[in-house]
This record gives sequence, structure tokens and C-alpha cells, in this order.
Amino acid sequence: MDIALPLLIVRLVIGLGFASHGAQKLFGWFGGYGLAGTGGFFESIGFKPGKLFAGAAGASELIGGLLLALGLGGPIGPLLIIAVMVVAILAVHLPNGFSSAKNGYELPLLYAMIAVAFAFVGYGAYGIDALLGWNTVWTPALEWAAVGLGIVGGLLNVAARRKPAAQPTATA
Repeated sequence: MDIALPLLIVRLVIGLGFASHGAQKLFGWFGGYGLAGTGGFFESIGFKPGKLFAGAAGASELIGGLLLALGLGGPIGPLLIIAVMVVAILAVHLPNGFSSAKNGYELPLLYAMIAVAFAFVGYGAYGIDALLGWNTVWTPALEWAAVGLGIVGGLLNVAARRKPAAQPTATA
């Protein structure tokens, strides 16, 4: 069976879904909070300045998702997705355990693993890379480098985070 059509369907669903998360953060579309609201949340979890981190996360999600959906740029879209999901897992979801029902890391881990798969498998015959003949440009070394940069980029973002100060407890 030719796998180009299933790859296209998965790319469109995951890529456009991921891009919509970026549009929520950047523009407030699809029920999102926009840059100001998302920036406030980012500040509350220690990413300061919040708008800067929110803008970077939103842009990475929007661009990474669109690159994935279009089948363009080889492992660049997956690199951006992986970086954002590493931050989401470590800064928000990890303390809640695995299950997405309890706001755990299940969903961001799935997004990251799908991105890893596309970084290595490629986009198939129905992507812009194939149309332009760029699908042969992406060597295994570049694919590994992109996945590694995504992980390291996410870890560096988490390292830049300043954990919020503990709130003083009231004493009677």
C-alpha cells in the first residue's frame, strides 16, 4: 500500500491542529487568550517576560504546524513542535502524571512523538518538499540534528524559567 495518502491525512490533522494552538496564543483565535493572556499565564509559571515566551511558543506552534501540514521544510517543523512540547511537558504537565484526563503529559508527548516520526520518515509524495524535490535534501544526520535541537531548545527554554516564588502561608 502507498503510504503517501495516510501521511497526508495525519500531517493535515496534526499540523493544522498544532498550528491552531499557536494561533490561540498569538491572536486569540479559536477560543485562545491571545498574547496578553497567554503571556500572563507564562509569567505565572516563571517564564519572564511572559509575552516574549508566549510569542516564541505561539510562533513555534503556528510555523511548525503549518510546515508539517504543508509537508515543507523537512525536519524543521518537527524541530519546532518538539521544542514546544518538551517545555509543555516539563513546565506544565509532568507533575500531573501521564493521563491527559488529569492534565498530564500524555497529549504533549504524543505530539512530540508524531513530530519525531515525521522528522525521520518525511512527509511523503503529497508534500511540498516532494513537489520541489527537496525530500532528498534531508539526510539522516540532519534529521537527527533537528530532533536533537528540538530537545535541547526545549530544555534551554525550561532552564531560562524562573520558578515563581512560593506564596507565604497565613499564620493565625
